[in-house]
Amino acid sequence: MAPGPWKSRFWVGGLLLWLSVGSSGDAPPTPQPKCADFQNANVFEGTDLKVQFLLFVPSNPNCGKLVEGSSDLQNSGFNATLGTKLIIHGFSVLGTKPSWIDKFIRTLLHATNANVIAVDWIYGSTGVYFSAVKNVIKLSLKICLFLNKLLVLGVSESSIHIIGVSLGAHVGGMVGQLFGGQLGQITGLDPAGPEYTSASVEERLDAGDALYVEAIHTDTDNFGIRIPVGHVDYFVNGGQDQPGCPTYFYAGYSYLICDHMRAVHLYISALENSCPLMAFPCDSYKAFLAGHCLDCFNPFLLSCPRIGLVEQGGVKIEPLPKEVKVYLLTTSKAPYCTLKPGKSQIKAPAFHVYKGCTLCFQEVHHSLVEFHLKELRKKDTNIEVTFLSSNVTFSSKITIPKQQLHGKGIIAHATPQCQINQVKFKFQSSNRVWKKDRTTIIGKFCTALLPVNYREKVICLPEPVNLQASVTASHDLKIACV
Repeated sequence: MAPGPWKSRFWVGGLLLWLSVGSSGDAPPTPQPKCADFQNANVFEGTDLKVQFLLFVPSNPNCGKLVEGSSDLQNSGFNATLGTKLIIHGFSVLGTKPSWIDKFIRTLLHATNANVIAVDWIYGSTGVYFSAVKNVIKLSLKICLFLNKLLVLGVSESSIHIIGVSLGAHVGGMVGQLFGGQLGQITGLDPAGPEYTSASVEERLDAGDALYVEAIHTDTDNFGIRIPVGHVDYFVNGGQDQPGCPTYFYAGYSYLICDHMRAVHLYISALENSCPLMAFPCDSYKAFLAGHCLDCFNPFLLSCPRIGLVEQGGVKIEPLPKEVKVYLLTTSKAPYCTLKPGKSQIKAPAFHVYKGCTLCFQEVHHSLVEFHLKELRKKDTNIEVTFLSSNVTFSSKITIPKQQLHGKGIIAHATPQCQINQVKFKFQSSNRVWKKDRTTIIGKFCTALLPVNYREKVICLPEPVNLQASVTASHDLKIACV
């Protein structure tokens, strides 16, 4: 009988332990590659940098390799012929590994064949925020020395893409500046605002730090910077309060950080290629919602920018304009561009109630809606417009200023425009207390899918729309699918 595994049991401290031991005939176990991880610090250790560079490669996205010199890189699967993505986290309150970093790395490696290097500066980023800010210059110099080792291996500057989160975005900007703006790309995910809003371009991220610089703004009224800092600056849902984030202080840490970290989760969603997150240049969020920015002709010559790994964000013009504010709407849950089952309301600026979910996981579309009054009025005219598709509804509001005939708005919808089969209107009452408002208006309704490049894309209802105050009117909407 061939020898087999045997079991011994030992009593240690009153606990029965079972140990399985292989027989002498078993082959020795194959040594597993050692994986490195982020350090842990505490608030009393947040002064020294102790920087680590962790390399992740497509063949083993879950195992980081600690790399310091050229020999480490060559022996750890680094491929100098591929692009290199450098991820730099921001300020750490607790001194622990960022909760989002593992998913970010895996998603990035799944989306593109590249070397991914995570910069672990947990020690230097922990404790007091202003101490972390003081470490930015020292960290930037260390990263520059590391990148020089990549260049020695044959990596080109233009193939390096830095992705910086919050304070890490400004670290990326300083690194890019030290390389004379010749790095390929810097993506700032809600670049930090405190200490940087009034800083000079030499001290913060700006469009001169790389061949292409983009920033995604989601918390400009708190932790994020409110000014444009790149070639293209995405102000998501206006850049401040994000749908789905807590609005009351009792939610605790999530209330403080949710808007700020939405930029990270939006970018992960874009990497997963769930659906396009397209944005439109405009002077302000208010003007965007009012339907004043319908295409990307100025300044992008119709190439609307998109969040993700598309080259230069999909912008196909040279030279690139700088500090262009672009706006888009999202839903409240990942992947932020689709409806998901199990929720009764989408809390985004241009979304309304949907019941059930028969058309889930469709991309978000932006449509222009406009109403042309037949006669002038002496007061503002407010009309709620609702698109219906199956049992899903999406709403927005059109305001026509007094003594004007035309009003516009933007409505976001998760089903293609050609699947919208009905449109409802509600002319809002003037709230007369003493008697019912029986005011009526007549006008023409039109809609067009954004970006609107040609007027022939505008679809109008064939018949005039007659509305009485506070009374809902419905009309069939027939738009051919292209």
